[in-house]
Amino acid sequence: MKRRTLLSGIAAGLAMPSVAAAQGARVLKFIPQADLTLLDPLATGGFVTRNHAMMVYDTLYGIDAAFNPHPQMAAGHVVEQDGRHWTITLRPGLRFHDGEPVRAADAVASLRRWGARDSYGQALMAATDELSAPTDTTIRFRLKRPFPVDAALAKLGGFPAFVMPERLIPAEAARPVTEIVGSGPYRYLAAERVQGARNVYARFDAYVPRDGGTPDVMAGPKVAHFDRVEWHTIPDAATAAAALQAGEMDWWEQPTPDLLPLLRRHAALTVQLLDTVGFYSIIRLNHAQPPFSNPAFRRAVLGAVSQADFMIAAAGTDRSLWRDGIGFFLPGGPMASDEGMAALTAPRDLAAARQAIAASGYAGEKLALVAPTDFPALNAMSEIAGDLLRKLGVNLDYQATDWGATLKRIQSQEPVEKGGWSALCTYTAGINALNPAVHAFMRGVGRTGQWGWPESPDLEAMRNEWLQGVAGEAERALARRMQQAAFRDVPFIPVGIFFQATAHRSNLVDLPKMFAQFYGVRRV
Repeated sequence: MKRRTLLSGIAAGLAMPSVAAAQGARVLKFIPQADLTLLDPLATGGFVTRNHAMMVYDTLYGIDAAFNPHPQMAAGHVVEQDGRHWTITLRPGLRFHDGEPVRAADAVASLRRWGARDSYGQALMAATDELSAPTDTTIRFRLKRPFPVDAALAKLGGFPAFVMPERLIPAEAARPVTEIVGSGPYRYLAAERVQGARNVYARFDAYVPRDGGTPDVMAGPKVAHFDRVEWHTIPDAATAAAALQAGEMDWWEQPTPDLLPLLRRHAALTVQLLDTVGFYSIIRLNHAQPPFSNPAFRRAVLGAVSQADFMIAAAGTDRSLWRDGIGFFLPGGPMASDEGMAALTAPRDLAAARQAIAASGYAGEKLALVAPTDFPALNAMSEIAGDLLRKLGVNLDYQATDWGATLKRIQSQEPVEKGGWSALCTYTAGINALNPAVHAFMRGVGRTGQWGWPESPDLEAMRNEWLQGVAGEAERALARRMQQAAFRDVPFIPVGIFFQATAHRSNLVDLPKMFAQFYGVRRV
């Protein structure tokens, strides 16, 4: 079957009356990086869920391209008592998609749930004596010590601090939200969802953007120019490229590197980089189960990794699209250090790595590498990881699956034989590796922390030291100590940074920077 015919058949099979009625409206058709399987933004840190949530929900503060926080749902704040008392006032007229007004109590309940799930949120809550809503429009933080509340509430990666109705928030933070109601520029149309194929959003007419300012990442006014946004999941890259070239789709979030030259040659398409910070790429290791529960085994595998191999697989041979020689923090950031980097940059010696694995006491335990085949960059990196592990002689169980199943599986702390896992290639926005507050992968709290569950009292102690406020030479010294501890404890293995191009019809303009969002963008 021809790709064009296949795509047309899919579209016909999914047709619904509401879709037909929308054809005369301003509709944007988008191909996401992977299928949207989890709708609750606190159920996963996956980007596809975050991007969905950025349409539906709003946050009290948003960051600009320089990573500075600005009021968003908040009208502003007052800081008193030497930084230990914050009073945040909501903008007037905020409403949820069900018509109910947004109250401070909704924000407080949302922040408490977020603070139990997010690493930066946990640090904020640990510094908070009292979080309350004295009126329907005011939120009050009474702190034990000064803390950058606005910076925490504006965070972009991991779990952003979205506000949702108090009535929909489960009593247990880990339980998922089942009804998707926010106050953002777009409403989620749950009735039109087709699992594995389509998700649909409609402009929320009651949304009022901030007055004044210029749109800048998550700061400034959020103006929705489309009546309807459709996400179409198309796992096959060639089919996605054909649909974009034919005008059947408007925007492909993450084209595969091999198809970029073809797309660049098309007169009606534009290929560009929205995010110049890049995607910080890693192999996340499961410290809760053998063999990666053994630090000597973790160090032995790290010593065999060639970052360039992973980056070529993810982004191609054009070196302008990737960087290797990457440590445990974002290059160029305040915490970046050359401490211990020889472990990643020295010539690779597979024979020495195999000897180190044997010396670690590895007893042939099965190693389950989870490989999401419908996520091109991760699939490519997984193939490199699998090939490396085979060369190292481990008992590899290469688990090819889809991204939705991957997100669910990595929450399991069960042994591999009971559906658990050992390793996963993944990536996060580069800004999420900027410093200890936002770098969730550098936590060391064990089984109570983020999936992978590394335990490192030294990393935790140094993170807390950073949160107390360090600068200048003290920060540089702390950065070196943290990287030294990371090379010893190996919470994850850095494999490089790549820059992901996006492709869209050239009549789409004003695409927001940094990641795929749908306010500001318009058709000319």
